[in-house]
Amino acid sequence: MEIRLPIFTHNYVLLCVSAVFVYAGVSGVSAIDVYTPAELFAENGTTATLSCSFKSREVISSLASVVWSFLPEGETGAFTSIFYYSGGKQFPGSVPQFKSRVEWAGDMNKKDVSIRVLQMQFKDNGTFSCDVKNPPDISRQMSFTKVRVVMKEALPQTSAAVIVCGVIGAVIGIIIIAVVTYLIIRRQEPSHDYRGYVSVTDEPCLEGVGLRSWTDSEIFRMHGDSLWNRF
Repeated sequence: MEIRLPIFTHNYVLLCVSAVFVYAGVSGVSAIDVYTPAELFAENGTTATLSCSFKSREVISSLASVVWSFLPEGETGAFTSIFYYSGGKQFPGSVPQFKSRVEWAGDMNKKDVSIRVLQMQFKDNGTFSCDVKNPPDISRQMSFTKVRVVMKEALPQTSAAVIVCGVIGAVIGIIIIAVVTYLIIRRQEPSHDYRGYVSVTDEPCLEGVGLRSWTDSEIFRMHGDSLWNRF
């Protein structure tokens, strides 16, 4: 007896089989993410560190590699390799401009593939690319950094310098506010007219009178009478 599946069941089986093949194809190649700063300012004549890191689901193997390439500013052609690193060894590119000026500054086991460029020059202005592969993570995904070589005076302020200036400004502002507040309070305090208070413990006075303000004539008359009575 021939068994016939309903049409909807047949379509469902085909869909499941297709999904399995798609998953198998995708899972065979993992994704690798590469990260670099979008822009970097470097002082002319100094050493610049071009940072690059990556994320990979695979264990870092001896086959892991990184290629740094360069495209001069204003050009639209292909990037030219200036540095290659793999298996613990570094290989310079074929660009005379960077001969003996690029060195390894990363740690592959820590997923850091940064490089240093010595004696930065104005002709180094351009775009640098970082391309990492860690088989079976072989998806091609580069990351780019725009490098600007400038004089020291043209360097943008770092975040640390901005924070220090902000703290100093805040302290000066607090001191100024405190001084102004103190002066205002002093000006608003009522002035005291000290006319002289005389203790009347040993002087004749009316009963029930302790301390009161005496005029100069009263003090003179009171002391004069006291001296006269003694004679």
